[in-house]
Amino acid sequence: MADAPPDLPHRQGAAPGSPSDDLQRLLLVTGMSGAGKSTALDVLEDLGWETIDNFPIRLLERLVGEPAGEDGSERGPLAIGFDSRTRGFAPGEIIELVNDLSTRDSIALTFLFVDCNGRELERRYNETRRRHPMAHGRTVQEGIAAERELLGQLKSRAQVVVDTSAMTVNDLQGRVRDLFSDEAPAELALTISSFGFARGMPPLADLVFDMRFLDNPHWVDGLRELTGEDAAVGEHIRSDPAFATVFDQIEQLLLTLLPRYEAQGKSYVHVAFGCTGGRHRSVYTARAMAQALRDAGFSPTVRHRNLASRTADEIEGRQR
Repeated sequence: MADAPPDLPHRQGAAPGSPSDDLQRLLLVTGMSGAGKSTALDVLEDLGWETIDNFPIRLLERLVGEPAGEDGSERGPLAIGFDSRTRGFAPGEIIELVNDLSTRDSIALTFLFVDCNGRELERRYNETRRRHPMAHGRTVQEGIAAERELLGQLKSRAQVVVDTSAMTVNDLQGRVRDLFSDEAPAELALTISSFGFARGMPPLADLVFDMRFLDNPHWVDGLRELTGEDAAVGEHIRSDPAFATVFDQIEQLLLTLLPRYEAQGKSYVHVAFGCTGGRHRSVYTARAMAQALRDAGFSPTVRHRNLASRTADEIEGRQR
């Protein structure tokens, strides 16, 4: 989560996933059309938040000013969704309102922006055959560009930005639960993953290690069609003179950083290992590192993003 910008104060005790005993928790949710705002609100509702979508912005101040229930109970956390289709949508006025609400002693305000790159948004709209709300007779690309320009000020002031470009619906649901569930995990949730640089960087990784300095099994007869999960590939990678030294250094770095992340309140850490295609060097290193961290007392989840991808000589050839 990004630090709060100077003109949007972030109150102590108002962290996204942490309830406050004496403050009204208010989450404002906006973002690019098609990026996943509605999905985020659905998850928040499942988590016990009161959720309202496309709420008229001019009524927001009146809504959050309502007193607690007649029985004296505190109101539950409230999530308000709005976007370019919302009546009275004016980014400048919204920013002024947000700045005002963030200074109130009775409110713990968090601002969430759900983003997605233009190419993926275009694919989603073409796939569903829906019309972009800002196209107005123009192409989908033009509608996306117009909306991105309109929302630029809001994104720059958001305390939490979730990019769903490379996410599935399940990924987004899990990310929202991670950020806003009151039930914090009992221990650090650690993910170790592998990926191929040729197919794009992982958008949510906290630490990324490039393993392309190792000898590439793709160019060894008999290993090309195998993966980092096969013993022969692992033996080939371990035989590289640089592997043991670098692996030990990364392991020691992680054993130093992970407890410090946990001490600072970070509940989720994603460590990613990359190689060219994401099938050999990164897969083996991720598996080996996960086992080393298990031996050290951690419980990592292992994911291989491109393990099932077909080999691509034209991609590997550039890194031979």
